[in-house]
Amino acid sequence: MAVEVNGPLGQLTLNIPPFVKITHDQEQRKAKLTVDDPEVPHQRAMWGTTRAHLQNHVLGVSEGHICILSLVGVGYRASIEPTATTVAPQYPGQQFVNLKVGYSHPIELGVPQGVKASTPQPTRILLEGIDKRVVTQFAAEIRQWRKPEPYKGKGIFVNDETIRLKNKKIK
Repeated sequence: MAVEVNGPLGQLTLNIPPFVKITHDQEQRKAKLTVDDPEVPHQRAMWGTTRAHLQNHVLGVSEGHICILSLVGVGYRASIEPTATTVAPQYPGQQFVNLKVGYSHPIELGVPQGVKASTPQPTRILLEGIDKRVVTQFAAEIRQWRKPEPYKGKGIFVNDETIRLKNKKIK
């Protein structure tokens, strides 16, 4: 069974297992989820998972999801380009995130469809979209190029992520 969620920002479709039932209360404007047999562990687990996915879809089409990436390091910067030299566009009008994070060449990543990327500062990337999974997956792909390291505190941080700095290794 599939449920469509519509809002001012767009439309998303959510596939629901057959044992999960959704009832919508028009007066309170709430949806209630139930399962056929709450004693079955798999059904009980999917009950909460489906509720969380439904909530993410509703928030996505009504408000949108945002990921803020911070580039911390000397010379680390990012820009949004309309074309790329090393990557072919996957759809017309695709933009590319151009990262300069300490490699001898710039890293070019294609922005997925449904995600809007911008750089309010050279050391910040703002990702916006209605599908939380797509936005956070793209943020994770960007973060893979320079994970935060615990000795100098450099790297790409997602959504106010913090790490504890370690002391130097002394022999």
